Formats: sequence, structure tokens, C-alpha cells
Amino acid sequence: MSTTLEAASARNVVQDPTLSLEGGGAVISEAGNHENVPALVDVAAFAPDKGESVNTLIADPPPGAPVPPILPPVDGFLFLDREKFAASFAGDLPAAGAQFLADSQVPWGLDALGGAVGQPAWRAKPGFYPVATDDRMIPPPARRAMAERAGATVAETGGSHAEYASRPAEGAAFIGKVAAGTTA
Repeated sequence: MSTTLEAASARNVVQDPTLSLEGGGAVISEAGNHENVPALVDVAAFAPDKGESVNTLIADPPPGAPVPPILPPVDGFLFLDREKFAASFAGDLPAAGAQFLADSQVPWGLDALGGAVGQPAWRAKPGFYPVATDDRMIPPPARRAMAERAGATVAETGGSHAEYASRPAEGAAFIGKVAAGTTA
């Protein structure tokens, strides 16, 4: 699937005007422009600006930064290397949980990686950005920089890129505070 198609799909389900949109940054950067979305929560996500894609954001990592183990495309789709998945994506999950995520990963279409954002919703809507300090897919300094650029409220937690699985109570509490309008 492409970023454009995923954003269109997300816009189709946004009907509740009290809903804060949570999820992957490139998708909610587009879908979050819907009038019923009052706020954005970027969980384990990039926050691309106009004209940027995930590919442009990962193209030039700083020296020593972890690099996502994205395998070469097969039939137009991308997967993460299963052998490197746990260490890169889910290092704080039990081995069986990390293996399950590796085995059940949904492929990215090449367009999802390279699809540029048109008008990022974070330019007009409040954003909230939990930063998992042990993320090896999107390095914490990159996550902090994107959150700062977007003017987002940041909450730092431990955890890997799979923070939603390894620390679900913390994530749910943060999203609950956003929904209640109390992120302090």
C-alpha cells in the first residue's frame, strides 16, 4: 500500500469529531488534515514535512545511528530482515513475542517508503509524540528533532520501536491524557 492510499483509508474511518488520530506519522500527517481530527499522536513514527517521505528521513543517518534492517524489495514490497528484527524493532519483548512480530510483519509497498507528504497536519494541529528511548528503528534524537520541528508535546519512555506492545499501559495512559486534554 502507499502512504496516499493508507491516508485515504484512515480519512474514511475518521467520523468522530472528538477523536485524536494516533498511528504512523506519514499516514497521520496526511489523514490528520480531516476536519474531525483535533490532534495527532505519533507513536513509533516519523513526522515528515511537506515534500518529505520516510525514505528521505532515513537516507542520511548520523554516524553510529542504528539503521533499519530493510531488505531489498521483492515484487514491490519491503520487509525487515527477520534475523535482525528483534534487535532492531522489538528488543524489549520476550523472544517469542519478537519472533511473532517478525513472522507476521505486514510488508510496506515501495510507495509507502517513498511517498512524499503533501500537507502535514502537524502544521495546523497539536501533536503529541512519545519517544521510546531504546528505539533502534527511528533513533531517539531523530524522533526528538521531528517532534520539536512539529511543535509536539513529548513524553519519553523506555522501550523499543514496538513500544505499543512492550509498554502498552504507558502508551494507553499517554493517549488517554491527550484525549482528556491533560498531557502534563
